[in-house]
Amino acid sequence: MNRFKSNPLRLLALIALIVSLLSGIAYSYSDPKDTTAFAAPAQPNIVFILTDDLDEGVFEKDAGLQALLAQKGTTFNKNFVELSLCCASRTSILRGQYAHNTGIYTNDASSGGGFQTVFRKGLENSTVGTWLQDAGYRTAFFGKYLNGYPNGAPSSTYIPPGWTRWFSPNGGSPYSEYNYTVNDNGSTVSYGNSEADYGVDVISQKVSAFIRNTTTSFPNKPFFTWVAPYVPHGPATPPARHSGKYAGAQAPRTPSFNEADVSDKPAWIRNKPLLTAAQIATIDNLYQKRRESLLAVTDLVQNVIDTLAAQGVLDNTYIVFTSDNGFHQGQHRLNSGKNTAFEEDLNVPLVIRGPGVPAGQVVNHFTANVDLAPTFAELAGAAAPSFVDGRSLVPFLKGTTPAAWRLALLNEHAGPVTLNANTASGVLEPQDPGDAQALASGGAPAYVGLRTKPVITTSVKSYGPLNYVAYSTGEHELYDLKTDPNQLDNAFPALTAADPALRQKLDAWIGKLQNASGQALRDAEETVPQ
Repeated sequence: MNRFKSNPLRLLALIALIVSLLSGIAYSYSDPKDTTAFAAPAQPNIVFILTDDLDEGVFEKDAGLQALLAQKGTTFNKNFVELSLCCASRTSILRGQYAHNTGIYTNDASSGGGFQTVFRKGLENSTVGTWLQDAGYRTAFFGKYLNGYPNGAPSSTYIPPGWTRWFSPNGGSPYSEYNYTVNDNGSTVSYGNSEADYGVDVISQKVSAFIRNTTTSFPNKPFFTWVAPYVPHGPATPPARHSGKYAGAQAPRTPSFNEADVSDKPAWIRNKPLLTAAQIATIDNLYQKRRESLLAVTDLVQNVIDTLAAQGVLDNTYIVFTSDNGFHQGQHRLNSGKNTAFEEDLNVPLVIRGPGVPAGQVVNHFTANVDLAPTFAELAGAAAPSFVDGRSLVPFLKGTTPAAWRLALLNEHAGPVTLNANTASGVLEPQDPGDAQALASGGAPAYVGLRTKPVITTSVKSYGPLNYVAYSTGEHELYDLKTDPNQLDNAFPALTAADPALRQKLDAWIGKLQNASGQALRDAEETVPQ
């Protein structure tokens, strides 16, 4: 007798196993062992996973990501983006430069940003992709590139320099995870609205195929793959298998949530009424979906790890996980969004695991998105260009702390003045629901800011760590993050009145950083103005 007829449960288990293997989706998050002895190249492989709008709070609640990444590698607790907006941050990651050196501050060409401006300025001619490709790597890009891509390029199937394998949406509505088109290595391929078309899963399958192809067909070539799912950016669509898992979840009611007294804040905050019950319900609904959609990214991470192990290269691969910016949901009366100088928007997850990386280590030094490109370059044995502003994190990955490191971190914001011009185009970033990013709609005016370690000393006293913001309107914010981590009490009037030298030092430090690049900028980060 057929053993499956006599034991239908065994048949069901076999079907479930086959479906899981075919889909590449894992539901129990764990580390397998390397099972295949492929010849490892001398240079390590690098898998870079860049999520969209993932803040620390949502990341920390994902048990799968904690098990697969944080518990297996090093966590950088003080990791920041310099500008909390997608295209500006992604350009900084590509080139290792701050916004004042890339010139990219916004998401679309109408306000002097977006892919179109990056392409026109020729910034793609020297990126981490070109550096590693020149160093002998097979390079691959899967997912969201720069906002507006491929608008302004020679064709809809344009592939930027430096990429051996290219898979990036070029039309439709990729933010929704369904009904989009992709530039798949020079050919446009359409995806529909079936579960098999779910964007994060498609990217996951393409990444694992690239890893298998490289390790089998090019066993002596290292690979670098940039993996960029669109979630948990709104609308934060989860796959069916995860939909409803966090039903009823509420956005964290932090001390600054729907802040009762904003009389000390600049006018753009002060003019906002308390959030209504309907607005808070919308915030909670999006929070639920963001957490559910992130589960698909956790599945992707598990699939990558399984594939690396099956190909015998897990022990020679660095996995780097971060986000292009953070996200606020209700803090300081702000609806869901980003693009402010508050901690929720700028402090983003960064975890790195790989050969020799201390497991469970936590680094509390200032790190930034501009540090990723020089880190990848050093791991690959490639020379980063002199224009790079960031610094390599490799010493931390070896368990050591550099003798000199940055004491301050610059924050810049220069727009947009208006909302995205062509939001009907699916390749442009949808406006965050209910949020006002543009000055014309109640968003933050242009500003420069500075985060410091506790090193600011005047003749009166020592200060820090500080978050200082100087707006183009002449308004200021200043928070002592040791005593006021939620940025509830703007201490600028009191502190600077009692000690004018404090503001002078902060402004002087910002001025030095804003007018510097490369080594001069790194030197300025380490030198407190006298």
